[in-house]
Amino acid sequence: MRNFSYSRPGTFDEACRVTEHTRFLAGGTNLIDLMKSDVERPAHVTDLKSLSMNQIEELPDGGLRLGALATNADTSAHPLVIRHFPVLASAILAGASPQIRNVATNGGNLNQRTRCHYFYDPDMVCNKRSPGTGCSARGGRNRIMAVLGTSEACIATFPSDMCVALAALNATVNLHGPKGERSVALRDYHRLPGEAPWIDNVLQPGEIVTSIDLPSVSFGEHYTYLKIRDRLSFAFSIVSVAVGLEMESGLIRRGYLALGGVGTKPWCVPEAEALMKDKPPSHSLFRDVAERILEGAVVDRDNAAKLKLAPRVIERALWQAAEGTPQSQTCKTIR
Repeated sequence: MRNFSYSRPGTFDEACRVTEHTRFLAGGTNLIDLMKSDVERPAHVTDLKSLSMNQIEELPDGGLRLGALATNADTSAHPLVIRHFPVLASAILAGASPQIRNVATNGGNLNQRTRCHYFYDPDMVCNKRSPGTGCSARGGRNRIMAVLGTSEACIATFPSDMCVALAALNATVNLHGPKGERSVALRDYHRLPGEAPWIDNVLQPGEIVTSIDLPSVSFGEHYTYLKIRDRLSFAFSIVSVAVGLEMESGLIRRGYLALGGVGTKPWCVPEAEALMKDKPPSHSLFRDVAERILEGAVVDRDNAAKLKLAPRVIERALWQAAEGTPQSQTCKTIR
């Protein structure tokens, strides 16, 4: 470990007074790993745990506000989340391990970094870690890498399960910074790598995620979070799908859909969701939806299998939601 200074401010304004080499600490499940691997080298660590951001509260419009410091475990077990947003609870439970979920926070989940093995290895060139050095994943061991939203500079996959459900739900991220407060749609919060893959999101210097707002939705049992991974516990997704369908008289009045494991950010395509509006579930419809949301995918050596697997996982997830048989967090074989 390298030397660093540490503070635990009691107010938001104090917390927002940062330098270029300051890192915020919440649960620490990602930051501490990165520091141990010598990937993150902060000169100062600002601990946010004294700030009041761990509440989970119902909003006047029937939505829900998740505090940024509420743990993943508390969020997934909260009665209001289970009752109104079970797809989110399911996605959280599909991620990490119980021990990590007991510590990891909602705000930290949004801001976690990729688990690309080249990013974690300081001996390998990586634009996300060391701007301008190159991307070792291109042409390398890249079975787990992204096929959507990639660039010549980076093909690293975004790792979160929780954020895939939040994207499907059209959540909003609330921020506090030196210039005041603002809100950003979750779907716009994470950046595509483009030519600057070291910039993961839209946070400005000194800004802190304070909470996440979920809009009121009415899926009933017509939802699912289907995650395909190498093993059941503590594994990142190869392909994951979050779906919520508002059903009425056998028709899909509105569909919500997001992908994980295949993109450089939680992957949503509004045009794919719009295809489902006021239509009955069918194999042809769900094939069209899968085709549309995967449009523009680019493979690189070892990750071509994702493009064969993803349409089948998307269609399976859509049928689970349409039939009201949400996926339990157990291993399933895709046939």
